[in-house]
Amino acid sequence: MVPRLLEKYRKEVAVEVQKKFAVNNVMAVPRLDKIVVNMGVGEAIGDIKLLEKSAQDLAIITGQKPTITRSKKAISNFKLRENLPIGCKVTLRRYRMYEFLDRLLNVTLPRIRDFNGVSKKGFDRAGNYSLGISDQSIFPEIDVTVRDYRTQGMDISFVFKGGNKEQTFEVLRLLGMPFSK
Repeated sequence: MVPRLLEKYRKEVAVEVQKKFAVNNVMAVPRLDKIVVNMGVGEAIGDIKLLEKSAQDLAIITGQKPTITRSKKAISNFKLRENLPIGCKVTLRRYRMYEFLDRLLNVTLPRIRDFNGVSKKGFDRAGNYSLGISDQSIFPEIDVTVRDYRTQGMDISFVFKGGNKEQTFEVLRLLGMPFSK
């Protein structure tokens, strides 16, 4: 079964972006390549169980088992040694990526208190967009009634193939990303 947002992209978004920016070929329209969800757990240096709990939460949110990220070099001021586990990340592609994006846009972001939209400043030169979330409890899959619950932020990066900032902004806007005024 094809995800709803992928169908919307193919039938509406790609056609509209192609017309707006006078792109000759529909294959030259920017498309979402992957979504990377990253959790940095700095407190895991002292207690590895915090990292395991964060990885478990990330797996529940994304539907995919995360990989553990390790420190690249030692920093004595942070009591960090080389190759210590300090975070976890998930790379979503294809159908899972569109299912996650659909849940993020239609269920999760509206649950944020006093939400006025996401920033338009999260684009890099290549047209990729990054978004930071300060608490994972906005996802409905997370149970906050658990006794050892602690807030944990995450970074979500939307990586595009082709296009520039303006084109990828338009693709995200048409898919339903609630940008602030």
